[in-house]
Amino acid sequence: MSAALATSASSVRDFPKFGLVSSRIRLDGSKCGMMRRNFVSGGIPFSVCCSLLTADPVQGLSLVTLLVTMLRVYSRLLPSIARYTLYCSPPFLSFWTQVIVTKAWILLLTADPVQGMDRLPFRSNGYNFWTWKGHKIHFVEQGMGRPVVLIHGFGASAFHWRYNIPELAKKYKVYALDLLGFGWSEKAIIEYDATVWKDQVSDFLKEIVKEPAILVGNSLGGFAALMTAAESAQHVRGVVLLNSAGQFENPSEQPKNNEEETVLQKFVFNTLKEFIQRIILGFLFWQAKQPARVEKVLKSVYINASNVDNYLVESITKPAEDPNAGEVYYRLMTRFMSNQSKYTLNSILSKLSCPLLLIWGDLDPWVGPAKAARIKEFYPNTTVVNLQAGHCPHDEVPELVNEALLNWLSSL
Repeated sequence: MSAALATSASSVRDFPKFGLVSSRIRLDGSKCGMMRRNFVSGGIPFSVCCSLLTADPVQGLSLVTLLVTMLRVYSRLLPSIARYTLYCSPPFLSFWTQVIVTKAWILLLTADPVQGMDRLPFRSNGYNFWTWKGHKIHFVEQGMGRPVVLIHGFGASAFHWRYNIPELAKKYKVYALDLLGFGWSEKAIIEYDATVWKDQVSDFLKEIVKEPAILVGNSLGGFAALMTAAESAQHVRGVVLLNSAGQFENPSEQPKNNEEETVLQKFVFNTLKEFIQRIILGFLFWQAKQPARVEKVLKSVYINASNVDNYLVESITKPAEDPNAGEVYYRLMTRFMSNQSKYTLNSILSKLSCPLLLIWGDLDPWVGPAKAARIKEFYPNTTVVNLQAGHCPHDEVPELVNEALLNWLSSL
């Protein structure tokens, strides 16, 4: 049975909170006696619904597609409609109303937005953990074969590779790593710098993977992958960048003046500056971790936002519940983000020696295709695959990314 047709016990238990089976409805026969018997045997319409879907999935799903569309529009009215029907409709009509409503909600709750693709199950407690320099690091491990390590972008986690891990794991041993300070890894109170994640990935290759691997990174994860490959060439067979972070050197940029700070700057200006930054960034973090805000930002960088769902939003908001998450956000924004120019793509690419693949979402509002072209120009041992997608092509068009990845991997 496909994932779209299978429903978990938790989904069934959740039906009352959607208003389909209201605890406020007293089924004592006072309104209509025959209705009570139909509704109490709620397992019957549920079984009939599953039978219809499994007996003829094609016709069943085409019928339900229309119903699902209608239910999305009238979702707010469904509880009232269901209650009204249970009270007032004839028994036969009520029975089939239950079948239709139940059938539609099963699809809404369990349907996989990317048809025909396996998806990594979401686990609120994470998968595997590794202790690195006293910090707990989360990672996912699946499959057998040559190793491929996936590294997420800023604010994301290993779950952002939900549609890539199962497919790649059919031919390769796949690891998806949460960088320190993100996802299910520890929210360590340290001074964050790009070298922290470079060292983390390098040690992960040595201690967990234990053989040369392909590094695949999106956004910030791409930059971490590049730095690791440049500094630990013996552990990396190739690098794949998806709309990677990182800046080329700007010749017109003036070097910072490193003169010693005056007493006034050190004890007055800097203290006041930090106080104001903490207030502003504290508010911005509170705002940024709200599910509605996360969804809005994701939809602004996904050209096709159909995969911006509850799974993705929760994979971002849940780690933000950590008590240290706010402080980590403050340190990232005031230390790391303001010092990115310390490590330029020029200097990193000049040390690179392995094959490089760029899978680029050309419609990315943050990192356009010109950057991919410049990387290719600077480092000729580069293959470029351009996609009509936004900043996170691996999740927006996973089937195209998986195909490009597998084709390139098979050529190494």
